[in-house]
Amino acid sequence: MIKLPDHTLAEFLTNESIEWNFIPPRSPNHGGLWEAGVKAFKFHLKRVVGNAHLTLEEFITILCEIEAVLNSRPLTPLTSNFDDFETLTPGHFLVGRPLTSIVEPQITNINENQLSRWERVKKNTQHIYKLWKRDYLNNLQERHKWKFNKNNVSVGTLVLIKDENLPSTKWSTGRITEFFPGADGKVRVVNLHMPNGNILKRTIRNLCILPV
Repeated sequence: MIKLPDHTLAEFLTNESIEWNFIPPRSPNHGGLWEAGVKAFKFHLKRVVGNAHLTLEEFITILCEIEAVLNSRPLTPLTSNFDDFETLTPGHFLVGRPLTSIVEPQITNINENQLSRWERVKKNTQHIYKLWKRDYLNNLQERHKWKFNKNNVSVGTLVLIKDENLPSTKWSTGRITEFFPGADGKVRVVNLHMPNGNILKRTIRNLCILPV
């Protein structure tokens, strides 16, 4: 990403009427959603890493990898175009594009005495990612899970699809093409148009609606 000179950046911010509002020093409770994300990360970090004896490099590696996961999370659809499955992420504000990582084998089920020190670091990272992602998706579902009807969403709505087999920084998305309501009028199943062109039928318990 090209770094603009300070005066050019200042002119741009002035022309766009951008104003900065800062929270009081040492007051993370004023941070709202972003501090809630930090709290969720620290919660799982403490319980997974615990009292493990890590070198400084190993600890920094875990922090950087989890930082990438948090900054890859989908926030809202980029466009309402039916064929556009891209989402806005914190990574767009940092580097101007989604964050990516190398796909590595899952080793969370392998005993630590069979792993090298590097593999132990990866295991901790994968474990934290799995726990945090579960909590994040469940939080997105809270307000919609039992109120998922035609008044909540429409054809073309972009949703996240729960998938336990996806590697870190990868998220599965699809757009709703058809509803299948039950006798009570509540939607239980939908058809999804996927980025590869396939149509999948999924129950709503495996879907999360992104905020608009």
